[in-house]
Amino acid sequence: MKYIINFLRVLVGVTFIVSGLIKLNDPLGFSFKLEDYFAAEVLGMPFLVPFALVLAVVVCVFEVVLGVALLVGYKKNLTLWLLTLMMVFFGFLTFYSAYFNKVTDCGCFGDAIKFTPWQSFTKDVVLLALTLIVWWGKKYVHPITKGKLPVIIVVGSVLLCLGFSHYVYNHLPVVDFRPYKIGANIPEGLAQPMKNFTYHWTVKLDGKVQQITNSGQVPKDSKGEYAKDIIEVTTEAPAPLMHDFYIQDEFRADYLDEFMGDEKLLMVMMYRVDRANLEALKEIKKVTDKALKAGYTVIGLTSSLSEAQKVAKDYELNFDFYYNDATTLKTVIRSNPGLVVLSKGTILDKKHYNDADKLKIEN
Repeated sequence: MKYIINFLRVLVGVTFIVSGLIKLNDPLGFSFKLEDYFAAEVLGMPFLVPFALVLAVVVCVFEVVLGVALLVGYKKNLTLWLLTLMMVFFGFLTFYSAYFNKVTDCGCFGDAIKFTPWQSFTKDVVLLALTLIVWWGKKYVHPITKGKLPVIIVVGSVLLCLGFSHYVYNHLPVVDFRPYKIGANIPEGLAQPMKNFTYHWTVKLDGKVQQITNSGQVPKDSKGEYAKDIIEVTTEAPAPLMHDFYIQDEFRADYLDEFMGDEKLLMVMMYRVDRANLEALKEIKKVTDKALKAGYTVIGLTSSLSEAQKVAKDYELNFDFYYNDATTLKTVIRSNPGLVVLSKGTILDKKHYNDADKLKIEN
């Protein structure tokens, strides 16, 4: 029993650490997910939206530290209590999301691993059950060593997590799990995938009408013969990797194809002007002026077009802004404003405004 309990202890601890680190790699992304939960039509807590980023960091650090504490055996009673409470809280959120179909992606593992709401709830129930089993066998849970090493490891994990979150917030995620990562081609990502279709068959096999789902093979009967009486067949196409990406002017005329054909394109993205660090535009102007001299096409993308046009005049920016969806722009780059370099639709480089001077501009 001792070995089973300690195996589950490691499993739960590692799961919490991995989950926390993945979200901590992209605290802004997790804060956007919390904003979805806090919305008036979901949990009805819009007053928490301004604190979403702080809460996102706290939750992520809490997850990692509790996982570390469980692994090293630090204050096992307190750790197990907090783990249980956290799983009950997460379980409530995922059940609410699944049952009422409010938030379709819980964000438990960021953009790295996608779960449906019911899958997320099932995962939380399993983790809660495993945590309760460790509770039951807590007499087998001991610190990895005597002395102050466990507390040093726990405190060290807190400091490392806070330092890591500060770095990625002021730069960009260390690992980009989103569709718009460097090397991705936007036109290809927007295209409808021509493979991995799902086929839904209604056929008569062995004297019975059956419904079968597969990747396209004609169903066979118990004798291995293909179905001859096919009543209906429908196909379900997988969703494109990217969606809702467009480049529109104030009259909603779309210029996506035109700009995606450019060999040297620099896009300045501000998903919302009222949330942007406008002082960063001073440094960005130096970069865009340099890019224009090097033969680049430079454009801005924003969801608040009229405000962006005014800002462009105020900061003497030598390029035009176009309209795009705020959610899409937040997905492309976790910086407001942010810089993205493309060649014929392929993303070559992305930079946070704090790293604008490091953007790769080829002459």
